[in-house]
Amino acid sequence: MESSSVRTLEKIYVLYGANYSKDESYVKEVYRMGEALGKRGINLIYRGGSLGLMGCVSTATAMHGRRVLGIVPSAFTKINLIGKTCGKELKVATMYE
Repeated sequence: MESSSVRTLEKIYVLYGANYSKDESYVKEVYRMGEALGKRGINLIYRGGSLGLMGCVSTATAMHGRRVLGIVPSAFTKINLIGKTCGKELKVATMYE
């Protein structure tokens, strides 16, 4: 008999734009993605900040009970370029770190 192994997705990294789309349907779908992550128990890792689609997905995920980790290049935090990160924030030297 074959052994089946079921893996559960625990976290996901998403990368959206820091601007809101001119097409409101994108904002709605990104919010729905965050909502779905929360309902399915999946934590979010993202580029950090509270602006645009990135802010939308992180807020929706957190509002639905999941942990959120924003990975933010330190240069962005010095001038508050991306807004306040939802959840925990990990500052890195560059996005390639």
